[in-house]
Order: sequence, then C-alpha cells, then structure tokens
Amino acid sequence: MRLETMLSNALERTAHLWPPLQTAYGWVHSAAHLLDNAAGLSGQQVKQRFTGLLGAMTRWKPHSGNLEPALAHFLKVTRSYWPGLFHCYDVPGLPRTNNDLEHLFGQHRYHERRITGRKVASASLVIRGPVRIVAAMMTRLRPFSAEDLVPPSVADWQSLRTELATQRQQRTLQRRFRQDPDAYLADLEQRFVQLILPL
Repeated sequence: MRLETMLSNALERTAHLWPPLQTAYGWVHSAAHLLDNAAGLSGQQVKQRFTGLLGAMTRWKPHSGNLEPALAHFLKVTRSYWPGLFHCYDVPGLPRTNNDLEHLFGQHRYHERRITGRKVASASLVIRGPVRIVAAMMTRLRPFSAEDLVPPSVADWQSLRTELATQRQQRTLQRRFRQDPDAYLADLEQRFVQLILPL
C-alpha cells in the first residue's frame, strides 16, 4: 500500500509535466508512422503529410515548455535531411536509411586502422575514397580477373583519373598554405603580377 501511495503522490506532483510529453510522443509516433508508409503512398503524398505534421509542431513549439529545445532540434535535423528524405518512396529498392552505407564505411575504417595503426583516416582515403572504398568492398565479394579490370569506357576512366589528380593537387596546395601561409600568398601575388604585366 505504501508503494501505491508513493506512486500516486509522484504522479500528482508531476501531472503538469505529462501533457507536453504525451503530445510530443504522439508527434514522434505520427512521424514514424508517416515515414513507415504502410499505405504505400508516393513520395509527394508522404511529403505533404509530413509537412503538415511539422507545421503543427512548429506552431506548438512556443507552448512546449521544457521540450522546446528538443522540438527545435528535431525540426532542425529534419530540415537538414529534407532534400533527400522522400526519394525512397518513389525509387523501388532504395533503402530509407543510410545505415548500411555507414556500416560499410565503419568496416573500412576499422580494417584500415588495424592495418596502419592510425586512428584517423589517411589522406589518400580522403583523396581517392571514391575509388579505394569501392575497390575494397568489391574485392570482398569475389575475386577479380585481369579481364574484369579493363575499364568499359576509357573516356570515363580518364575523366576519373583527372578528377582524382585535381583533388590531389588541391590537397597539396592546402598543405603548402598551412605550412607557410605568407610564402604561399607571396608566390600567388607574384604570379598574378606576372600575368598582368605587358609582354
């Protein structure tokens, strides 16, 4: 009996805190239900319904008490994901989350850390990531023969190599700037003066 009395007293004292929590829980539940899309709606229909829910949340935000920061954070994060949030409903087979992709990057980072002993990604992974990660993942699926390595399009292969070389050059220039900004800027200024001088 004493426990029941304690619970009753606790519920009475916290009664003013429950309505905002119930409302917020209802919204989170509605958002999950809309994004689950059990009805099989199109991306545009899901987007319209989700927009209505976010509008209600935005209007109620000033009255949400202690939950206002959490509500503002939810709205901010939703805005950041907004451009790519609804494609999965229109493209068959497209996953709704990037969890598998994050898992793939995590695996690669783990294996690289075991091999090199580094705690951070190497610079070459940043520059050549589009090639290295794809190659690392594909070689886990099956062995490749020499014929598999022939590019189907030489023009695409050359374009990719040019893009990687450009990224490498930019990275080199950034490193030179960080090491000695004054010398780097003086060199740029001298090149600019040479360009505008008459021949």
